[in-house]
Amino acid sequence: MPRRPISITLDTDNLTWLKGRASAGGLRSVSELLNQLVTAARQAGRIGPSRSVVGTIDIDAADPLLEGADAAVRALFDASLGRPLVREGRAGSRVRAKVNKRRG
Repeated sequence: MPRRPISITLDTDNLTWLKGRASAGGLRSVSELLNQLVTAARQAGRIGPSRSVVGTIDIDAADPLLEGADAAVRALFDASLGRPLVREGRAGSRVRAKVNKRRG
């Protein structure tokens, strides 16, 4: 299926999130991720409000009061520091400089 370029405007936080998801998913670009997200949404055929996240978190039966939650979150955060950072801006784009040549 042919692809067509478009222009979209996103909040900075959303763009950063998309770049992180694309990188974590081993995708070549944010465009590839957006294409996958839209394809999945289109194929699901659902139209309406967002799905609920109720019931998507399991609490460890050994720690029902979440007394070890701080240590668990800290460990996840420390592990995330080892991953490469997502660069802001247009680091990968090529910019051509205009050169004015005068013939005289």
